[in-house]
Amino acid sequence: MSVTIEEEIFGLAKNPNTKIPEMVRRYTMTNANKVSVSVIQLGAIIQSVSMPDAYEKVDDVCLGFDDIASYIAARSAYIGGTLGRVANRVANGEYMVGEKVHKLTKNFNNTYQLHGGFVGFDSVIWEMVSKSDLGIVFRHISRDGDEGYPGRLTTTITYWLDNYNRLGIRYEATTDKTTCVNISNHAYFNLAGHGSGPKALAEHTVEIMANRYVETDDAQIPTGNLPIVDDTVFDLRVPVLLGDRLKQFDDRKIKGYDDCFVINDGKEGINLVAKVQHKPSGRAMEIYTNQPGMQFYTANNLPDEDNGDTPMIGKECTHYRKHGSFCVETEMFPNSMNHPEFPSIFLNPGEKYLHETIFKFNVEESWRCCCEYK
Repeated sequence: MSVTIEEEIFGLAKNPNTKIPEMVRRYTMTNANKVSVSVIQLGAIIQSVSMPDAYEKVDDVCLGFDDIASYIAARSAYIGGTLGRVANRVANGEYMVGEKVHKLTKNFNNTYQLHGGFVGFDSVIWEMVSKSDLGIVFRHISRDGDEGYPGRLTTTITYWLDNYNRLGIRYEATTDKTTCVNISNHAYFNLAGHGSGPKALAEHTVEIMANRYVETDDAQIPTGNLPIVDDTVFDLRVPVLLGDRLKQFDDRKIKGYDDCFVINDGKEGINLVAKVQHKPSGRAMEIYTNQPGMQFYTANNLPDEDNGDTPMIGKECTHYRKHGSFCVETEMFPNSMNHPEFPSIFLNPGEKYLHETIFKFNVEESWRCCCEYK
């Protein structure tokens, strides 16, 4: 059985460039194992990822919304969205090439640029180019000067799903002027189910194959140092229980993980860089990529309802909460254009940006057996 693709209307959204309302469609890929992935044209957002657990119960394990208005209202959380042109933070919203200073927009408290600016790739309506067994291809042309970046950047995103339960994402981009490119995706996952919240997230084990991480200051701007993870909360080379590890952040300014790990250190190609497991359900997720960095984030900035924050209402009227999900954003290092010692994110005319990531979803049968005979 090949992967099927269903297309349907998701809603109406105003194009941020033309200010004209456009129809947004949703595309759902389903494989032979009851795994399905839905993506929408707005922001090329991953709207849903459904999969069975060890007991054949199918749940949606990706946070999202049932309508366009909710995505727009919660835009600052970037739920499922594509991040670009440059994901993560750009210090002071500027960078230099030779003697020329490129001034970017500063969409975070007028101090720095975050995830591409005021109208990043998460906010535009992507053109659907093709849909086939090879995947769904979206395209967006970012104009010269958008959010301060030079060059007309043509970007395509290909989403594909196969019968090995692999969700692939391939980003490609070309430019007509030297510019900066560092695209990622901000999907939030909870392998117990998208609405399972903090208690279930605490049951996840996390393993990240990284000996070093990108050190940041109190404003989460990289210092340029790449310390080793030994004897720190960033040592995730052996699986750790997330609930136990998050308690170690109580006396820190940032209450949880929101850090870029140095992965693929010295390696080429697409490699396994992380694994997340939820043993009670038997679900597991492996992350493969050709990128040098991966931002691991534990939803520290989602509403803290225990302290009176206004709830964020997701799919099926579910409340999305602080520490109730995680993100694994494969990328280049943050603020790389201002750190020549980091891998370069400059893209020149005639070159192609290529970023590939695979999320492989597994069900561990052995866990089911163990539970049944307890």
